[in-house]
Amino acid sequence: MVAILERLDPPSDRRVALRVTNDALRQLRSGHPWLFDRSITSGKTAGKAGDLAVVFDGERRFAAIGLYDPRSPIRVRILHVGRPTLIDGDWLADRLADAVDRRRSLFGTSGGIDEADGGPVEHDQAHPTTAYRLVHGENDGLPGLVVDWYSGSAVVKLYTAAWIPWLPSVVAGLSVATQRSDLREAPGVLERVVLRLGRSIAGSGPPGIADGVVLAGPTLDGPVEFFENGLPFTADLAHGHKTGHFLDQRDNRSLVGRLVGDAVGSGGGHRVLDVFSCTGGFAAHAAAAGADDLTFVDVSERALELARHHVDGAVDSRPRRSGPINGRPEVATVAGDAFDVMAHMAQAGRQFDTVVVDPPSFANRADQVDRALAAYHRSARLAARLVAPHGLLFHASCSARVTEASFLNQIQRGIADANREASVLTVTGHPVDHPIGFVHGAYLKAVALRLTP
Repeated sequence: MVAILERLDPPSDRRVALRVTNDALRQLRSGHPWLFDRSITSGKTAGKAGDLAVVFDGERRFAAIGLYDPRSPIRVRILHVGRPTLIDGDWLADRLADAVDRRRSLFGTSGGIDEADGGPVEHDQAHPTTAYRLVHGENDGLPGLVVDWYSGSAVVKLYTAAWIPWLPSVVAGLSVATQRSDLREAPGVLERVVLRLGRSIAGSGPPGIADGVVLAGPTLDGPVEFFENGLPFTADLAHGHKTGHFLDQRDNRSLVGRLVGDAVGSGGGHRVLDVFSCTGGFAAHAAAAGADDLTFVDVSERALELARHHVDGAVDSRPRRSGPINGRPEVATVAGDAFDVMAHMAQAGRQFDTVVVDPPSFANRADQVDRALAAYHRSARLAARLVAPHGLLFHASCSARVTEASFLNQIQRGIADANREASVLTVTGHPVDHPIGFVHGAYLKAVALRLTP
């Protein structure tokens, strides 16, 4: 597959020179990673995707440099601001190494569930966490580039065609950055690199550049296996959502597992409803903590099948305290619209000890915020009706355009409209491998609440 990289045309040696509005210049100097086409006032704009574009100020002095994309409204992804600097393969390798080094606290850790008392453990060398984000795009100074790690396989996801000519340097830099050295901890040997393309650029690359293609290493013969918080999972790196797994919810899944474990330790059975369950990450952690009744809700039949598989793996990895079927939890799946399913369950009088609601983004643009807030209000109202007295509601949001305060307000309003009261146990945000580096970088927020009768 290396032949794919060898066929790529390298970035041009010539630079695209641009002058921009004063407002855009101020934003770039304050750390914003995007230069929009409407902010360009003059200059040479005939470059191709991946060429380096230099932004000059009103005195024709160097201001910034980034990757040019003539087909995107985000015309330049900014790589460096300030004094002139050379952007080449060595610069990129250093930036990748810096990003990997920021995640060193994750290498070889698990944060799983102690088999003896159900509490959290910080290290499990036999089954560590082996999947995490190595490069978080704009927030690591590499806008439009995401790299996720799955037990030796790196998934490189591009959100701009400007990175395509730089793929050979990305692969070479990752190979070095992911190997341990005397000076740096790192994930380990890079065995495979898989390419994923954002929807806006899928199908627009040169021959051989396609979503799911293996750029380096052995071909994929199915999902890859990895551990999260000590529990086994699989991910479809070539065709799964995002890069195969929603890595940003790792800490929240562990949190839900600990809360369920605390409740199970107090005695009695524990029923869990996992709404927008996708591949069952939350339910798997709950099952490992001792939940004996699990219900998944998702629109995808395939995702529900994977959810069952992941729960089975989680149960097999932990000794069971109890369970209705040979010591195993009872599992039910419901395929359908989450809002409709929750409404029908409430009408039927169903209740659960823990309800998890982890929907997809409801607001990708500013004009969708009001609709998103209404959706959070509705989902919280429906979910609150399904929580048993003194039960737990965990609700998340991955809508960057929705602020934490607005989200929490809608959750509280929805609970109140369900004639329930709740106390907040904790509010969470981004895990360490999803740092926040600019104003729109903060997207994930979640709240765990205890509901009174």
